[in-house]
Amino acid sequence: MTMSTVTEDKDPTMPKARAELVSVSDTPFYHVISRCVRRTFLCGQDRATGRCYEHRRGWIEERIRLLASVFAVDVAAYAVMSNHYHLVVKLSPDEVEPWSMDEVLARWCSLYKGPPLVQRYHRGDELCAAELRRVEEYAETFRRRLADLSWFMKCLNEPIARQANREDECTGHFWESRFKSQALDTEEALLSCMAYVDLNPIRAAMAETPETSEHTSIKERIHPTFDLAQAIARQTEQQALNEFSVPLKPLLGFEGVIRNGFQRGILFSFEDYLELVDCTGRISRSDKRGAIDEKALPILERLNLDPERWCHRATAFEDSYQDYRNPGRRRRAA
Repeated sequence: MTMSTVTEDKDPTMPKARAELVSVSDTPFYHVISRCVRRTFLCGQDRATGRCYEHRRGWIEERIRLLASVFAVDVAAYAVMSNHYHLVVKLSPDEVEPWSMDEVLARWCSLYKGPPLVQRYHRGDELCAAELRRVEEYAETFRRRLADLSWFMKCLNEPIARQANREDECTGHFWESRFKSQALDTEEALLSCMAYVDLNPIRAAMAETPETSEHTSIKERIHPTFDLAQAIARQTEQQALNEFSVPLKPLLGFEGVIRNGFQRGILFSFEDYLELVDCTGRISRSDKRGAIDEKALPILERLNLDPERWCHRATAFEDSYQDYRNPGRRRRAA
């Protein structure tokens, strides 16, 4: 995995602007980490106090999935740990260009109330030409934000911090600092980072196998359990969501075949990725507590996957993914 380079005329010890760390023209894929302040527990059992924060895993996993659907951001991998979480994302800024002004405003106002003028527009109030131009300017600002990693992370972390502070009856910073981002500019970097993220619970001895690793992307891919209605209800109750009117975006798909045209997904088959994670997880590391038992059956045998069944499942997933990307096709199918 490689970090974005530092220009020669700058002191490499100085903090770099986020724009220097995130450049979609160099690579759309990034590994992102956020850690709690003073090693405060985000989730799990705090052995020092005996308090259980396990339910907070659900908060952040729900938030990740809902925000990815609202933003022009695809999630390739995630793992929610005790005092930090990992994300591997793909930024797709071109995706926002065809969105109409109304769609942009609807997406943004699902998270924020918006300026009073935008609220009036949504209510259907009559606006003069100058006011409509101002609404259009707001929409263009929101359009840029909906493709921006920093705004995605702001919308992810701030509600989690507020809810955790309410629950803990305290104030102040919940997150240690701004999120850390790492550019993944090769396929090898992307796949190794995804495997690293998906194996986090195993390395921490929190799970024995990838398919039993709670609140990870690999378990959600193998055994999907995400409850959209419950996520919307909980996020609304926590005042972190106003409404949710877009389709739930699936996790970024695997594309095992290289095509001539544009490819949106990960250039690797999911079956091969499962074997990669399983093989990597069996390697013991002196600096980590856990590993997959070397006597365990291979993951494809554990999951009882055969090539024919897997091919059908992968095709069905791709079809649903294409349906999401093409609203007109969804309407015709309905």
